[in-house]
Amino acid sequence: MTTTMDVRTQKGVKAQTEELLQLVSFTIGQEEFGLDIQSIQEINRMVEITRVPNSPDFVTGVINLRGKVIPIIDLRKRFGFPPKESDKNTRIIVVELGDMVVGFVVDTVREVIRIPKNITEPPPAIIAGIGSEYIISVAKLENRLLILLDLGRLLRDKEKQQLESTT
Repeated sequence: MTTTMDVRTQKGVKAQTEELLQLVSFTIGQEEFGLDIQSIQEINRMVEITRVPNSPDFVTGVINLRGKVIPIIDLRKRFGFPPKESDKNTRIIVVELGDMVVGFVVDTVREVIRIPKNITEPPPAIIAGIGSEYIISVAKLENRLLILLDLGRLLRDKEKQQLESTT
């Protein structure tokens, strides 16, 4: 979600308009990521995930969310992080991907944060490795970097089709 914020001088005259990004930040390992809050339906505690035979390897399984079966993807696995057992901080972020609802397992959800868009910059051209193709930009916060993810890139078209056949 982007909003604008008017910055006024002491005389009340608009000095500039700053575009804000409203994000949910979460961690996987030591890395902190952000997703646009508009694409997030809800955030849930970890629940039992039902494995689905012959499902794509990026799918952990499915859950029943108020009568709707949704596929669950472990972002640790998706980004190539080593596996980790779920704990009291593990969360499922439920998002809309086009016309599909999907859950992403993350280590922790940190906060809802509003940041000026001008503190973000494209990822370095030489970035490689864990999930680099999913990154929109990197935000430079006071004492940390926040990696902003593009939900549209997290699943390829073929993978979306595979997900639809899972549910």
